[in-house]
Amino acid sequence: QVQLVESGGGLVQPGGSLNLSCTASGSIFAISNIGWYRQLPGSQREMVAIITIGGNTQYGDSVKGRFTISRDNARNTALLLMNNLKSEDTAVYSCNAHGIRSSFVPFDYWGQGTQVTVSS
Repeated sequence: QVQLVESGGGLVQPGGSLNLSCTASGSIFAISNIGWYRQLPGSQREMVAIITIGGNTQYGDSVKGRFTISRDNARNTALLLMNNLKSEDTAVYSCNAHGIRSSFVPFDYWGQGTQVTVSS
Protein backbone atom coordinates (compact mmCIF):
# COMPACT_ATOMS: atom_id res chain seq x y z
CA GLN A 1 0.00 0.00 0.00
CA VAL A 2 1.11 3.54 -0.77
CA GLN A 3 -0.05 6.63 1.08
CA LEU A 4 0.28 10.28 0.13
CA VAL A 5 0.22 12.89 2.88
CA GLU A 6 -0.19 16.54 1.95
CA SER A 7 0.44 19.61 4.05
CA GLY A 8 0.75 23.35 3.74
CA GLY A 9 -2.63 24.57 2.62
CA GLY A 10 -4.40 27.49 4.22
CA LEU A 11 -5.57 31.06 3.86
CA VAL A 12 -3.38 33.69 2.23
CA GLN A 13 -3.92 37.20 0.90
CA PRO A 14 -3.66 37.95 -2.82
CA GLY A 15 -0.03 38.37 -3.79
CA GLY A 16 1.11 36.12 -0.98
CA SER A 17 2.87 32.76 -1.00
CA LEU A 18 2.20 29.25 0.22
CA ASN A 19 4.19 26.04 0.09
CA LEU A 20 2.55 22.65 -0.34
CA SER A 21 4.29 19.40 0.52
CA CYS A 22 3.42 15.85 -0.51
CA THR A 23 5.17 12.84 0.98
CA ALA A 24 4.66 9.30 -0.22
CA SER A 25 5.15 6.35 2.10
CA GLY A 26 4.73 2.62 1.94
CA SER A 27 6.13 -0.14 -0.22
CA ILE A 28 7.64 2.07 -2.91
CA PHE A 29 10.33 1.04 -5.35
CA ALA A 30 10.26 4.26 -7.32
CA ILE A 31 7.99 7.20 -8.08
CA SER A 32 8.01 8.13 -11.76
CA ASN A 33 5.76 11.21 -11.83
CA ILE A 34 4.47 13.19 -8.89
CA GLY A 35 2.42 16.33 -9.10
CA TRP A 36 -0.39 18.57 -8.00
CA TYR A 37 -3.88 19.03 -9.34
CA ARG A 38 -6.62 21.35 -8.17
CA GLN A 39 -10.38 21.39 -8.32
CA LEU A 40 -13.19 23.79 -7.56
CA PRO A 41 -16.70 22.52 -6.73
CA GLY A 42 -18.53 21.80 -9.96
CA SER A 43 -15.38 22.11 -12.05
CA GLN A 44 -13.06 19.60 -13.66
CA ARG A 45 -9.76 18.75 -12.06
CA GLU A 46 -6.95 20.88 -13.45
CA MET A 47 -3.28 19.97 -13.68
CA VAL A 48 -1.16 22.46 -11.73
CA ALA A 49 2.36 21.03 -11.91
CA ILE A 50 4.06 17.68 -12.51
CA ILE A 51 7.66 16.61 -12.06
CA THR A 52 9.26 13.44 -13.39
CA ILE A 53 11.85 11.29 -11.68
CA GLY A 54 14.43 12.95 -13.90
CA GLY A 55 13.37 16.42 -12.81
CA ASN A 56 11.46 17.46 -15.93
CA THR A 57 8.56 19.74 -15.06
CA GLN A 58 5.24 20.65 -16.59
CA TYR A 59 2.96 23.48 -15.46
CA GLY A 60 -0.57 24.54 -16.11
CA ASP A 61 -0.76 27.72 -18.18
CA SER A 62 -2.40 29.69 -15.38
CA VAL A 63 0.45 29.07 -12.92
CA LYS A 64 3.52 29.33 -15.16
CA GLY A 65 6.03 31.78 -13.76
CA ARG A 66 4.36 31.81 -10.33
CA PHE A 67 4.53 28.21 -9.11
CA THR A 68 7.59 25.97 -8.84
CA ILE A 69 7.57 22.24 -8.26
CA SER A 70 10.54 20.26 -6.96
CA ARG A 71 11.12 16.82 -5.50
CA ASP A 72 13.40 14.95 -3.16
CA ASN A 73 13.65 11.41 -4.48
CA ALA A 74 15.38 10.11 -1.36
CA ARG A 75 12.44 11.29 0.79
CA ASN A 76 9.69 10.58 -1.79
CA THR A 77 8.59 14.17 -1.34
CA ALA A 78 7.37 16.83 -3.74
CA LEU A 79 7.16 20.53 -2.93
CA LEU A 80 5.02 23.13 -4.64
CA LEU A 81 6.10 26.73 -4.09
CA MET A 82 3.24 29.08 -4.92
CA ASN A 83 4.04 32.77 -5.30
CA ASN A 84 1.94 35.79 -6.27
CA LEU A 85 -1.22 33.92 -5.44
CA LYS A 86 -4.48 35.12 -6.96
CA SER A 87 -8.08 34.63 -5.91
CA GLU A 88 -8.57 32.28 -8.86
CA ASP A 89 -5.96 29.94 -7.33
CA THR A 90 -8.46 29.13 -4.59
CA ALA A 91 -9.21 25.40 -4.79
CA VAL A 92 -8.63 22.01 -3.21
CA TYR A 93 -5.13 20.91 -4.18
CA SER A 94 -4.44 17.18 -4.42
CA CYS A 95 -1.18 15.32 -4.84
CA ASN A 96 -0.91 12.47 -7.32
CA ALA A 97 1.91 9.96 -7.68
CA HIS A 98 2.61 7.30 -10.30
CA GLY A 99 5.25 4.70 -9.65
CA ILE A 100 6.28 1.14 -8.95
CA ARG A 101 5.77 -0.67 -5.66
CA SER A 102 8.44 -2.78 -4.04
CA SER A 103 6.59 -5.77 -5.49
CA PHE A 104 7.12 -4.20 -8.95
CA VAL A 105 3.41 -3.57 -9.37
CA PRO A 106 2.55 -0.12 -10.78
CA PHE A 107 0.61 2.31 -8.62
CA ASP A 108 -1.36 5.51 -9.09
CA TYR A 109 -2.48 7.19 -5.87
CA TRP A 110 -4.07 10.44 -4.78
CA GLY A 111 -3.72 12.34 -1.55
CA GLN A 112 -6.68 13.50 0.48
CA GLY A 113 -6.47 17.09 -0.73
CA THR A 114 -5.68 20.35 1.01
CA GLN A 115 -7.62 23.60 0.78
CA VAL A 116 -5.91 26.72 -0.51
CA THR A 117 -7.89 29.95 -0.13
CA VAL A 118 -6.65 33.24 -1.52
CA SER A 119 -8.68 36.09 -0.11
CA SER A 120 -8.25 39.50 1.47
